[in-house]
Amino acid sequence: MSEPCDLSAVEARRLIGAKKLSPVELMSSCLARIEATNKAVNAVVAMIDERAARKAAKAAEQAVMRGEDLGLLHGLPIGVKDLQDTAGLRTTYGSLLYKDHVPKDDNTTIARIRSEGGIILCKTNTPEFGAGSNTTNRVYGPTGNPFDPKLTCAGSSGGSAVALALGQVPLATGSDYGGSLRTLAPFPVSGPMGRTLEDAPLLLAAQIDVDKGDPFSSGDSLSIPTRLQGVDLANVRAAFSVDLGCAPIDDGIKGIYRERMKSVRGCFAEAVNAAPEFSNVHETFEILRGVVFVSAHRERLEKHRDLLGRNVIDNTERGLKYSLGDVAWANVEQSKIYKGFLRFFDDVDVLICPAASVSPFPHEQLFVEAINGEAMPTYMRWLAITYAPTMALATSAVIPCGVDHKGLPFGIQVMGPNGSDAMVLEVAHALERVLATDSATRRPVPDLTKL
Repeated sequence: MSEPCDLSAVEARRLIGAKKLSPVELMSSCLARIEATNKAVNAVVAMIDERAARKAAKAAEQAVMRGEDLGLLHGLPIGVKDLQDTAGLRTTYGSLLYKDHVPKDDNTTIARIRSEGGIILCKTNTPEFGAGSNTTNRVYGPTGNPFDPKLTCAGSSGGSAVALALGQVPLATGSDYGGSLRTLAPFPVSGPMGRTLEDAPLLLAAQIDVDKGDPFSSGDSLSIPTRLQGVDLANVRAAFSVDLGCAPIDDGIKGIYRERMKSVRGCFAEAVNAAPEFSNVHETFEILRGVVFVSAHRERLEKHRDLLGRNVIDNTERGLKYSLGDVAWANVEQSKIYKGFLRFFDDVDVLICPAASVSPFPHEQLFVEAINGEAMPTYMRWLAITYAPTMALATSAVIPCGVDHKGLPFGIQVMGPNGSDAMVLEVAHALERVLATDSATRRPVPDLTKL
């Protein structure tokens, strides 16, 4: 793949600013890639009119030629997860309840992206209301894995992940509660997705802002660098854990993780096998997730049950069974998990573990029912490797690490404590560069001829 749409977002933006790449040329390349690949994978589920897309790209080109001040994302086509409102562009949340919904306004992060010159090109697929780590819904159907369209692409930001992997867009938005930005979500958050770690802070810097309507918003968030400076891993202390001491992990994934980490442990100042304390994390997550679903979907369940999917119904009904005492207990336990996670980083700088517990499975299967022959007690348990850090309010970045034992993409999480965004990005970027030097660990690229 060597078309303009295959450039990293950082490189494309640099070339646009240097008048060496026209936004028109980039847009044409993205539109052509969507046309060539989307039928096979169903990642892009709604688009602005092609003439409008080309008109927006032309306006971006003219601004460059006039020497105007350019935003961080000037001229870059952006994919938006179909949970985020986009003015004038269909936004369904993957639900039959909103199958014809066209918002009048952008949500806050999308408005920020537009203000920085990003061109909102398309919506990317998601499970209904983001419920589940398999990207499929009754409005648009499933999104296939670009390495094998019969298999799941994970989720819930699966459409964005696939669109990026195939070069349909240089950047895409996602959101996370239990792993939706990482498997491919203190608590539900929006975030950036890119083909390279270097691209992620470019979009993140455009998304973030101080919002008085958000009690978690602060000026500290504005310290995220738009360009990574580089860090020497020889000065970084790393902890490695195959399962965080609490997550079910397929034996094949365990073997791949341990094998791959042997080649990178020596890059760090210290490399130890250790994990934070995650006592009661499963029960805590289930209860607090139930609270979120009841607050969001109780009325929908009561009035429109027949239009809702299995995961939304299951989570909401599960949440309704918990008592006030259960919720109070879960909040206390979540605070313990958070404080214990902070203490863990007194002795190390980052924690590295697998990004997913299993290899991709057929997308007709909504979730993983068993791992290593052991039945999962809930439809979410297979995601413990990502939802446990969510309970600790971890900062996390996922980077590719070759393919797994089945020849499908394998990734690792690089994590730090809450507020360590800049450090985690720098370490993950440095580690990504190390992994890229080895054919066994560099980012795998889908074969477009097979699609």
